[in-house]
Amino acid sequence: MTIITKSIDTASHTGFYDITADIQNAIQKAGVTSGIVTVYVPHTTAALTINENADPDVKTDLITQLDRMVPWEAGYRHLEGNSAAHLKASMMGFSETVLIDGGRLVLGTWQSVYFTEFDGPRHRRYLIKIIADDSEV
Repeated sequence: MTIITKSIDTASHTGFYDITADIQNAIQKAGVTSGIVTVYVPHTTAALTINENADPDVKTDLITQLDRMVPWEAGYRHLEGNSAAHLKASMMGFSETVLIDGGRLVLGTWQSVYFTEFDGPRHRRYLIKIIADDSEV
């Protein structure tokens, strides 16, 4: 399978964007019913995470606590002035791998995959790689 490149325009300095449907659509287009999908962010100030999709306060709480742990101004030495964004992205991580079964992402009832922005708004991209089980190839 090839790598699928998706674009996302983030609207705020910090935000969580649910990309689960885009990943699921890519799986359906590929016709894969069993395997894994890896999503990767090729940016140093954006990341990925899997978390609750039912209560929007979870995203708010995550942003609030990340801001407390890594404040925007803290005497960083990085000349671009966005060290906090680099640190937050590293804490969250740049890839997620999810199982595929029955042509669907294997996520918990309340889970979604989120693209996380820490230095926006920006035009970003993320990459999707779908790997079918050997029995499907």
